[in-house]
Amino acid sequence: MNFSADYHMTIGGRAIAGEATIDVINPATGRPFARAADCSKAALDSAVSSAQEAFRSWRCRPIEERQALVAKAGDLLLAHADELARLFTREQGRPVDLAKTEIVRGAGWMKALAQMSPPVHVAEDSDTQFIETRYVPLGVVCAIAPWNAPVSLAMWKIAPALVAGNTMVLKPSPFTPLCTLKIGELFREVFPPGVLNVVSGGDGLGPMMTSHPGFAKISFTGSSATGKRVMMSAANDLKRVSLELGGNDAAIVLPDVDLDAVAPKIFFGAFYNSAQICVATKRLYVHEDVYDGLRDRLAAIAAATRVGDGSEQGTTLGPIQNKRQFERVTALLDDARARGLTLIQGAAVPDNGGYFVPVTIVDNPPEDARVVREEAFGPILPMMKFTDIDDVIARANASEYGLGGAVWSNDVETALSIARRIETGTVWVNQNLNLRPDTPFAGHKQSGFGVENGLEGLLEYMAPQAVYVAR
Repeated sequence: MNFSADYHMTIGGRAIAGEATIDVINPATGRPFARAADCSKAALDSAVSSAQEAFRSWRCRPIEERQALVAKAGDLLLAHADELARLFTREQGRPVDLAKTEIVRGAGWMKALAQMSPPVHVAEDSDTQFIETRYVPLGVVCAIAPWNAPVSLAMWKIAPALVAGNTMVLKPSPFTPLCTLKIGELFREVFPPGVLNVVSGGDGLGPMMTSHPGFAKISFTGSSATGKRVMMSAANDLKRVSLELGGNDAAIVLPDVDLDAVAPKIFFGAFYNSAQICVATKRLYVHEDVYDGLRDRLAAIAAATRVGDGSEQGTTLGPIQNKRQFERVTALLDDARARGLTLIQGAAVPDNGGYFVPVTIVDNPPEDARVVREEAFGPILPMMKFTDIDDVIARANASEYGLGGAVWSNDVETALSIARRIETGTVWVNQNLNLRPDTPFAGHKQSGFGVENGLEGLLEYMAPQAVYVAR
């Protein structure tokens, strides 16, 4: 398979080039290096029709067969991880070894979710009647994946939807379409035509999909602002919606921590993937007794961390993935400078037209600063001092978001008591960024609703059906 050219959509099991194209930019250079199809309304209609046709037979296939094919797709993804990783780096920016890590994890997610089956609940089994509740597939799923983790988050949608008996039309971000298009090509070897369709396109394709009457459900991962528009678009047809949206995740560091042990973990929990992770630590609250020590350790790590082209050896953090986000992140830095905030920045970054931003720690800004209130989704970490536990919990919870959070302490029971008061769907104690396919992942507040992963995530792609039998 050629992983560097011929990026076709997959519709009805066939390669479709598309009548128009979009440029794909390498964020390390700011220049286009490939083109992807720009899906037309007619091509989308064809993809939905193919998925509807395939649904009639796919839903009737025994779940064990669907599970086996999803697991086989995971094996195929794993077999091509090296080729896909190099392509991933060119379109997404992340260093190659970390790109491969995402692809391997995506394959593991497919295999793990392929082992899940929906429950059957029996309410009565008597001489007079039998009552059971089972779960049935919804139909055709519209899946929209983001640019920050384009492979793994697509697999989060493909695996449960197909195991449940649905078919799918998947759209990657216009910033990172290539790996997903190649995966669609790979999976033609596994799934019957129409079961998984992959389309690509510019900013107009998403609204065209979410308003399409042929979809039974929308599964969207992206910003909260876009999620609201998705929800409005879905309302006309009462489509089911799952939304995994933004976060402004707070971490709380208590004074009893071992600073040398936790500093590297906190650093990479904040800056991994150049902080382009929805559950990255984006607000760091540190007890005043250890504030200076942690700040200085984080600054030292930042100074030693190389930011650059992910295809080059020795690079730890890559660029911001796209120009739009780069401009948003630099605007936050400009605002912080204009307010006179203290910025501690790491190693110098390339000045070659790529979307590079230095690792930046903002030293004890006020709560009303934009870098505290807004989700940067880039390598900016505000650090704030605290003294009182109740006060810092209130500050951590004073956000419109509720995706993730963390507590760091040598006293696990104390940390747990704090964690249980954090208003988020996921809370870590003495760790971060640890997600599992068998554990539900969900947002509170404006971080979305619905569930991904775990049995709860599988049931998001199904509807309960109660069956009453008189005897």
